[in-house]
Amino acid sequence: MGLELYLDLLSQPCRAVYIFAKKNGIPFELRPVELLKGQHLSDAFAQVNPLKKVPVLKDGDFTLTESLWVLVAKSLKTDPSWQHGASAWR
Repeated sequence: MGLELYLDLLSQPCRAVYIFAKKNGIPFELRPVELLKGQHLSDAFAQVNPLKKVPVLKDGDFTLTESLWVLVAKSLKTDPSWQHGASAWR
């Protein structure tokens, strides 16, 4: 299975991850999570992210649950040279 993104596009952090993936041509499978219906609070979603928050990126057995790190991970996978700018964050 490829990259999976668990998102609700009503959420600004989710939209940022979604737009970044689309703009950079990163292939992914969208797994919609409707926050207004409380889908993120379900036991099924807790198996994806025990913190019950979106966005979530799953790549095989690897899972990221914070939007900033989802963007960083996707950036590095697309263009490893992007990490050179990371020194500004240190």
